[in-house]
Amino acid sequence: MPEEELFKTEEQVTRTEIAEALRDAADQIESGDVQLVSATEEQSVAVPESPRFEVELERLTDSETGEQRYELEYEIRWTK
Repeated sequence: MPEEELFKTEEQVTRTEIAEALRDAADQIESGDVQLVSATEEQSVAVPESPRFEVELERLTDSETGEQRYELEYEIRWTK
């Protein structure tokens, strides 16, 4: 299935800023209407009443340096 990226943002921020963004996102998700906004993009989407919710924690190791990093992902998905 072809993938079309509609919105993406990534930046280094504090844990407090992340928590604030997640609280705001939770309120929007609960209302069913999510507004995604960055300095250069804006996108809105309606979230259905019962989408699929996935939480994933990964540890990744750089094959050249051996350096480890972690990724914590929250994903909400549904079909239209």
